[in-house]
Amino acid sequence: MNLKDEISSWPSDKIQASHLDRLAAVYVRQSTLQQVSEHQESTRLQYGLANRAKALGWQPERVLIIDDDLGKSGSSVEGRVGFQRLVSEVGLNHVGLILGIEMSRLARSSKDWHQLLEICALFGTLIADLDGIYDPSHYNDRLLLGLKGSFSEIELHVLKQRMLQGRLNKAQRGELGFHLPIGYVRRPSGDICFDPDEQAQQVIRLIFRKFEELGTVHAVLRYLALHQIQLGVRALHGANKGELEWRRPSRSTLLSLLNHPAYTGAYTYGRKQIDPRKHKAGRPHTGLVVKPPEEWLVLIKNHHPAYISWEQYQQNRAQLKANQNRANERGNARQGRALLSGLVVCQRCGNRMSVQYHRRGAPRYVCRREAAEHGGPLCQCLSGDCLDEYVTEQVLAALKPAAIELSLSVAMQVEQNRYELDQLWKQRLERAKFEAERAGRHYRFIEPENRLVARQLAQDWEAKLSAQKQLQEEYQRFCCQQPRQLSETEKHSIRQLANSLPALWNAETTTHAQRKEIIRQVIQAIRVKVEGESELVHVNIDWAGGFSSHARIIRPVGKWSQLSNYPQLCECLTQCAQSNMTANEIITRLHQQGFYPPKRQKTFTQEMVRALMRQLGLGKQSPPKPHILLADNEWRLPDLARELDMPAATLHSWVQRGWVKKARQLTQPPKYWIIWADDNELERLRKQRQRSAPDILHQRWKGEDPTVAPDSEMTKTSP
Repeated sequence: MNLKDEISSWPSDKIQASHLDRLAAVYVRQSTLQQVSEHQESTRLQYGLANRAKALGWQPERVLIIDDDLGKSGSSVEGRVGFQRLVSEVGLNHVGLILGIEMSRLARSSKDWHQLLEICALFGTLIADLDGIYDPSHYNDRLLLGLKGSFSEIELHVLKQRMLQGRLNKAQRGELGFHLPIGYVRRPSGDICFDPDEQAQQVIRLIFRKFEELGTVHAVLRYLALHQIQLGVRALHGANKGELEWRRPSRSTLLSLLNHPAYTGAYTYGRKQIDPRKHKAGRPHTGLVVKPPEEWLVLIKNHHPAYISWEQYQQNRAQLKANQNRANERGNARQGRALLSGLVVCQRCGNRMSVQYHRRGAPRYVCRREAAEHGGPLCQCLSGDCLDEYVTEQVLAALKPAAIELSLSVAMQVEQNRYELDQLWKQRLERAKFEAERAGRHYRFIEPENRLVARQLAQDWEAKLSAQKQLQEEYQRFCCQQPRQLSETEKHSIRQLANSLPALWNAETTTHAQRKEIIRQVIQAIRVKVEGESELVHVNIDWAGGFSSHARIIRPVGKWSQLSNYPQLCECLTQCAQSNMTANEIITRLHQQGFYPPKRQKTFTQEMVRALMRQLGLGKQSPPKPHILLADNEWRLPDLARELDMPAATLHSWVQRGWVKKARQLTQPPKYWIIWADDNELERLRKQRQRSAPDILHQRWKGEDPTVAPDSEMTKTSP
């Protein structure tokens, strides 16, 4: 039976006049552009459905062909302009019949297919394929169309599973091909080997050595840029496919190089997998998530030559993770004054302590995880200078026995770095010489009469010779600035490191980042615990290699009463006062008995001793205070400070800054400050006293003064 007889035999009793008044839409789709170009018979058959519409009674001008989706997959409606147009036309009641060669051409997704059926049933649109005509509003036809849509989706799933399983089987044998990273090439036999170019190999090895030495990607990038070192990359596309091109290194390239397991000689597959929660249909590269090695689909070690070992690869990844400035990572060494940033751990809760800087740049270590995440109080905090000084002493003491060995290692490292750079320069010179000689051969092989070509080849040869000469001059300057062998003066300076390590540590030329790097080489973590609110701090240092040391240091505190030996100090001062000892004699006795001030001063002063004894009511009685007549709601500054439970010096600074409403100073000695404060003003000052520092800083950043009192007044009056 020919096509004409087959068409005449198609059932048409479902076609009504209302259908013929609307359009007959012929939907044409092929899944890929390769199918469009190679499977033309299928495309031709789909376009031939227009004749079927005419045979069913539609006028030629009422037949609409929708072929916007040629070369697009039917697994999703996203990106299929033709299918979206078809649904819109049906929803506008413009279509009476949809023709497709089979249901899989319309959709391979049950969601999209049943949505189309719902709209067709609502507007009375028929659907036809090579097997017949269906009315989605009829139950039997709807059931049959649903089964065909489900089979179409299952067929796509089976095809995908076959392809994926085939790729996985090939990958498990290590035979699935992929683009090789920089420094590798694939032989015609399929084996993976080092790039035959020696300079390309040496640059890759240099990058791994420098990252192990410097510790950060940015430091390696700066080193490569400083010495004008480029990466040898094999072109993947274009006319120069497979040829070696020299390109400037970038941060993304270095990160990819350090994270790629192929440099360990391992063959991997499934290192990046799609997370369904992040994947968008129709976009295959979205939702890719890097999995840990234990979740890779294929891992074959010792598959091809390696630049580094698997252990070094894991160390590099751990270093990259540790360089991230997050709460649970120590981060990379920066230029801040706090030498132990990222290393200090709170022994109370186990969280890493953060660094805060005061206005004058003094650091302190604070455990604020509980406050930041749960709104609780600060766990503990301590001054950074006292802890930094103690750890610095311990580090210098630990490095002192190895100082001579360290100086020799530094000398060998410097010579090794200069040797590597010298080798790279020589390879660049060798490459430039080869390029110049090849350009010369091309010029000599051309016929002299062919001047059109000879002139261009002569210019190319001249350019190569000029580049070779310029590179030779740059190499000579490099040799003058950094000779490969260390001079006797340089060797002597390096040997002096063994005797002057503390001086080098405290030198102005030594940066905070360099000191931090040295500390991190020998210390893994520092665990601290403050005894209550006292000045005593327990410090546990976890050294590299597994050894731990314990000590107790003294931190500065704000009040005398915070000192752990404050009762004994008061008793000693009482005895000194009863013995009528002078201030100098009291200071000597305090030092002999091991007492110390709460602040950062290491010794007592006469003023400090007198102030403490006055606070304790010891020593000579001060002369009676002059009688001062106070108006209603007026306070002497010390009395108001005691009422507000704050230091008098702090309240005095509030007066100087205008943070109180009214204040006057007596013109005659002792020139007391008198402050007016009624009940409302007292409540305002108490609230101001209780306000947290972050709130105050937030308002200052917004350009507001958080503490200034409205209509503040300061005057000087007579008593």
